[in-house]
Amino acid sequence: MMFDRENLWGIDLGGTKVEGVILRSASDPTVLFRDRLPTGADQGYDHIVNQIGLLVEKMRQTSASNTHHIGFATPGIRDPKTGTMKNCNSTALNGRFLKEDLAERLGVSVTLANDANCFALAETRMGVVRDLYPNARVVFGVIMGTGVGGGVVVDGKVINGLHGIGGEWGHNYLEEHGDECYCGKRGCVERILSGPALQKYYKSLSGNSLTMKEIAEAAASGDDPYAVQTIQRLTDLFGKAISVVINILDPDVIVIGGGVGRTEALYTKGREAIQKYIFNNSVETPIVKPLLGDSAGVFGAAYLGR
Repeated sequence: MMFDRENLWGIDLGGTKVEGVILRSASDPTVLFRDRLPTGADQGYDHIVNQIGLLVEKMRQTSASNTHHIGFATPGIRDPKTGTMKNCNSTALNGRFLKEDLAERLGVSVTLANDANCFALAETRMGVVRDLYPNARVVFGVIMGTGVGGGVVVDGKVINGLHGIGGEWGHNYLEEHGDECYCGKRGCVERILSGPALQKYYKSLSGNSLTMKEIAEAAASGDDPYAVQTIQRLTDLFGKAISVVINILDPDVIVIGGGVGRTEALYTKGREAIQKYIFNNSVETPIVKPLLGDSAGVFGAAYLGR
């Protein structure tokens, strides 16, 4: 089995599925292989590592090739000091030497980054940033869905940071009376701007349960004052939260992914709200929708270390 130094191999390790992809090269991201297996996270850490091993073996057999390196999008962070995983919603990974265990199991070098960083990297290297803003040097990627996360890419490389938490926008403090977060703090961005948090807020006003899509549609029609209030809350607090990122990083582009990221008001009223908080006379930052959708994690993983 031959080694191919041009192909990019990536794996997205999710809570329910582990997905692998092989891209032809960094300059030509044609998909040569793509498939997935169930993660089986409820069966424990060893089972997860074994599923990854089975997927990589399938990648090798199907492509009739091998690689020296695989990038991984993970549902948490590798602590640079201890080498163990932390902040993973797939809790079986926490406290484990995932990078080392994968390298031993697969016989390759391994690079890890969390899923938000991989999202930002994919949209930079082969998505909307490449297509519309090819000269962008600093990109901030946002995932607003069941949770809220962020990733920073500078000159085509992920910025992990000293503690491995570079871009962790979702756990910045936003509101004094916000709900308690799983991270142990209260009022995090995630507990205000995630889909479940906004749905909970809507229900507290109306007594009814709607999905985020239904809330956004009802607000757009103007027929539901509670939906209007919920979307106003979203756009105003989004502007407040993202203004901090702009003030510190001043990115060339911000890309918003996730289910909540599809809310059109973010790109109009949300943009207007930034102006109230930003340290500048106007908001010039392009704020755009992603091109790759749910594929971003595995594609970004393939670009890690390249």
